Amino acid sequence: MIVTTGLTKRFGQVLAVDQVDLQVSEGDRYGFLGPNGSGKTTVVRMLLGLVYPTGGAIEVLGVPVPRQVSAVLPRIGALIEAPSAYGHLSGRANLMLIDAAGPRPRGGRSGRRRRVAEALERVGLGGVDDRAVRKYSLGMRQRLGLAAALLRSPRLLVLDEPTNGLDPQGIREIRSLLVELNAAGTTIFLSSHQLSEVEQLCTRIGVVDRGRLVLQDDLAALRGPTGRVLVRSPDAGQAAALLGGRVVYRDDDRLIVADADVAQVNAQLVDAGMRVTEIGPERRSLEDLVLSVTGSGSDRFGRPAARSAGAPGSQALVADGHRAASDADAGGSSQ
Repeated sequence: MIVTTGLTKRFGQVLAVDQVDLQVSEGDRYGFLGPNGSGKTTVVRMLLGLVYPTGGAIEVLGVPVPRQVSAVLPRIGALIEAPSAYGHLSGRANLMLIDAAGPRPRGGRSGRRRRVAEALERVGLGGVDDRAVRKYSLGMRQRLGLAAALLRSPRLLVLDEPTNGLDPQGIREIRSLLVELNAAGTTIFLSSHQLSEVEQLCTRIGVVDRGRLVLQDDLAALRGPTGRVLVRSPDAGQAAALLGGRVVYRDDDRLIVADADVAQVNAQLVDAGMRVTEIGPERRSLEDLVLSVTGSGSDRFGRPAARSAGAPGSQALVADGHRAASDADAGGSSQ
């Protein structure tokens, strides 16, 4: 669905995107992650022919972009940054204009009204009256932008921060909608820096940092067992003393034990009279994975950059032959 090879973009002296090789297959729910200023939006805009690359190649739905982008745009739905609309018109009127501006499908005006009504219903705006868009909340504007992206039942949906401005209930509704669309055959490409949302929605991820792709793989494979044991216990201090040098991380009620078997650790703690509230194989969280490959710039996700030595997820990860980004931050002007 999307293939880029050596994709590069310079803005003057700033290298915003550096040799990015994306691979998005049909049926993926692909999460495109990176700190603010890492080049995510620049890549997305190049995929849609809105920004021309300095170097490299792009294919979307098997068609070279930007050279033949007009051939594939009717099969792509996109929501990029803040959606725009005519503020004095209603949401329904805006969608009617957008639909009329595209290729002329069957059904005439009655078909257009049906498509607009279905799109509004799918994003939770079906009951909205004819108030002007300028009176919409930020979340309503975001829903309207998503409705516009869904008008023509796209094969590929490209979204840049689609849940901006939505409350928790709205975020859950949009997530459910995207899963439903994907199950019906739409491939999802989602650019975001909201790690928890991507973790719940996506099946495959790519991570960019300072313009370079530093990680790309199936999320299930990346979050596989680490070979260590996670223990939660109100007696964590005593448990750490008992287990000795195998403990590689400890906080108030949690231990990470290396070179250990779950059943053996559990038996050892219980035999010593210690309380165990949770025990099992440690698995990497998406947050740990992303912060481990984005280096000292990880605080740009809104998380602390410093991590305890030996903390879960602290090992470096680099996939698809890409090295970690250098210290020169080229992403400052990329978005």
